[in-house]
Amino acid sequence: MRKEKHIEEIVSKFSAEERRDVFRHLRNADFFHDVFNNIREGIIIFDRALRIEFANFAGREMLGLSEDFKSQKISLYLKGMDWKAFLLRSQKVAENVSRREIEISYPRRKILLFYIVPHDADKGTFVAIFHDVTELSDKRTEKIEEEKNNMVSLLAAGVAHEIGNPLNSIGIHLQLLERKLSEKKKTNKGELELLSISKKEVSRLELIIKGFLQALRIDKPVFSKLDIKRILVESLNFMKPEVENKLINVNCDFANSVPPAKGDENQIKQVFYNIIKNAIQSMPEGGTLDITCDASDESALISFRDSGRGIAPELIDKIFNPYFSTKAGGSGLGLMIVERIIREHSGNISIDSSPEKGTRFTVEIPFFDKKVKLLPVSNDFS
Repeated sequence: MRKEKHIEEIVSKFSAEERRDVFRHLRNADFFHDVFNNIREGIIIFDRALRIEFANFAGREMLGLSEDFKSQKISLYLKGMDWKAFLLRSQKVAENVSRREIEISYPRRKILLFYIVPHDADKGTFVAIFHDVTELSDKRTEKIEEEKNNMVSLLAAGVAHEIGNPLNSIGIHLQLLERKLSEKKKTNKGELELLSISKKEVSRLELIIKGFLQALRIDKPVFSKLDIKRILVESLNFMKPEVENKLINVNCDFANSVPPAKGDENQIKQVFYNIIKNAIQSMPEGGTLDITCDASDESALISFRDSGRGIAPELIDKIFNPYFSTKAGGSGLGLMIVERIIREHSGNISIDSSPEKGTRFTVEIPFFDKKVKLLPVSNDFS
């Protein structure tokens, strides 16, 4: 109220025509201020020293500007931009328009497409217009990845089929040869040994091809409500003979209440089988496997921690790659299948490991009835 009275006192000294012009400009300023604060695009105005002079509501939200953003430098929030080169170009070309796409991680991950244009009247002032293209960019990346995977899958399936046929033929001929050798009165042990090695190698190659085709042909999940604790118990019972044979002690710690998860039961069991088997293989001399099941706000959290040999830090990034294995004779397809299934379930899998200290896999599977978080409504567009 004081501010308005002060303005009226000053304006009262003007002529009637001048007063009309002043109030018209003030109304226009308020109008454009409201428009800028209600549009979805972020608008930030800054000077040649990169100091922010104005930021609308969307712009402040996108970049996570602090309350006292005025006179702060925009370079503090957009660190991927070569501001020195931009200012140099703007001096040489007055109509220079800069377009960039940049990924930021604060206040949350976003991909922003923005344009920076010089102010028409004041060449020392620049206007940055931001568009949030995160969803569009993610969909584009997913589409490219899907197309690439489809092409690789078709090619790989064809190659696997062409290799599988001659392997099958070799296996049959080896069986015939074994039968003929066994019919001889005097059998050369060396020949039988070579034959046995050949049969084992053919069987191993067939197993690799079978696993590879299985990895390529993971069906789309058929979602239903899952009792994760029940599925964990059933998975452990299935693996019980192998666990006991390797002298592994299993400790389970399940939360009393874990809401139903959303998933395909057979595929989630396959995830648990592969992770448990991976843990068993990492403890050939026996050890301990700790399994916990808990809940976050949105997902079931399942952790598998073994006391095995662990994984070297430089190998962690490769653990989900096809054909990569830290175990002798491993196909390197099990964890690749696990990662693909979890991705299809919109979940997450993480790994922590230290050499000789063991490995922990943590799987997150979204709940069937996912709670929607409502953001607080703000009417402050000032």
